[in-house]
Amino acid sequence: MKNLIIYYSRKGQNYVSGSIVDLPKGNTEIVAEYIQEAVGGTLFEVDTVKPYPVDYMKCTEVAKEELRNQARPEAKEYLDSIDDYDNIFVGYPNWWGTMPMVMYTFLEHYDFTGKNIIPFCTNEGSGLGGSVKQIQKICPTANVKNGLSIHGTVAKQSKDRVASWAVKSV
Repeated sequence: MKNLIIYYSRKGQNYVSGSIVDLPKGNTEIVAEYIQEAVGGTLFEVDTVKPYPVDYMKCTEVAKEELRNQARPEAKEYLDSIDDYDNIFVGYPNWWGTMPMVMYTFLEHYDFTGKNIIPFCTNEGSGLGGSVKQIQKICPTANVKNGLSIHGTVAKQSKDRVASWAVKSV
């Protein structure tokens, strides 16, 4: 069984326990790397052609507007194929109760028939929100498994929890 770990992660300004903090590596990227360490697989970072604002508050406004408009921001690149993968971990920060809209763009690009999709997200208390239902809607022919929610402030300390969940998920 081959694993793919795709994720979007925000570096730089982030909301952490009530303050704006500059993160050299995004929380979702940290969790994605822990998954790779635990179960192996290919890491693939999703990014947008048009960067989000550096300022955290401005970024949240852009994200809210994208959600309101059901926008599909252009992804910088795609994998040639996902055919060789059985398990596809899909990671993202929870923005406004769901995934960043570029993750919708990315997921809609592929046929996930027969694939196991395993969602994970980082957040500051809102959990997975409605993202799992949205993934099921976007990828109706996939087997969407139970997701994992990691509080962003403890992402660096979540290695054992993430590894245990990832191993059970594949």
